[in-house]
Order: sequence, then structure tokens, then C-alpha cells
Amino acid sequence: MLGLGRRPSRVIGPGPAVTEPAPELSSAVARANVSPMIYRGELTVATQGRGTYDITEDVRRIVAGSRAIEGLATIWIAHTSASLIVCENADPSVRSDLEAFVARLVPDGDKLFRHDAEGADDMPAHVRSVLTQTSIGVPIARGKLVLGTWQGLYLWEHRTAPHERRLTISVIGE
Repeated sequence: MLGLGRRPSRVIGPGPAVTEPAPELSSAVARANVSPMIYRGELTVATQGRGTYDITEDVRRIVAGSRAIEGLATIWIAHTSASLIVCENADPSVRSDLEAFVARLVPDGDKLFRHDAEGADDMPAHVRSVLTQTSIGVPIARGKLVLGTWQGLYLWEHRTAPHERRLTISVIGE
């Protein structure tokens, strides 16, 4: 418990608990460490089944709507059988080659899997999702996503049937 006029302490470790006063921050430093803006946008993507779906422009529109000049956009997909990737956007054969590789790595109907309640692609879709990612962070500079010349953001649907996928884009910046 802090008494009046005392600064908070922090534990310095490892080893026995030793405390020292926390450093004072100047008002300019304290202000620089507080984000003035958090913005959240949502996106729904209707997939037509297994494959990649370019979401770059949709994410750009949401980031533009945030009016953040500098910051970070985090794209999150709320599903366990679809994922997000940053991938080359110039040659679609890159994405079809990725699909062919993953199909060989995690084939539908593999007898290894017991979880098949929703079909032969059920457990392979979960494995594909775990091997890729459900969240991607992209910096924002001068009001725009910082992506390389050949980079795009893609939702990767791992199920063979169409699904509606929900994404949340959180922007932290100023």
C-alpha cells in the first residue's frame, strides 16, 4: 500500500525481493507513453470454400477510417479452421503452390485424425490454422499500412465448404 507522497516501488530480480523507487517520468515522457487512440473495425468475408481471399483493400479502408497516422493494425480472425497470411500478391501461383504444399502436409481424411465430426476436412483445417496464424500485426506509417511492394493480406479458408468469417481489425495509434 502506498502512503501519501510516496512513489510506487518495483521489484528488481532475480534473487531476494529488493525494491527501489520507480523512476519519475517527466510529463512529456509520460504523455508520449499513452496512446491517444484505439479504433476497432470489423469485417465479414463470405468464402466459397478452401482457398485464399485478398483482404488487403478492406483492411486499408478500415485503417483509413481510424485516421491513425502512426501506429499498429492488428488483424484477428475469430475462427479455428481459417487463418491469416501475408503473402505475395503479384503471382497467384504462389498461393496455389502453398495450398498444394499444405494439402500434401495435412491431407484431408488422414486416418491419423479422430476428430472428423464435420467431415474429412475438419481436423486438417484445424491443423492448417495452427500452422499458420490467426493474428497479424502490420505497422501504420503516414496513415497507411506498411506492406512491401509484393505483399498482400489474405484470409486462408481451410474448409472445403463456404463459410462466413469474422475478422476484427484493431488500430492503436495517433
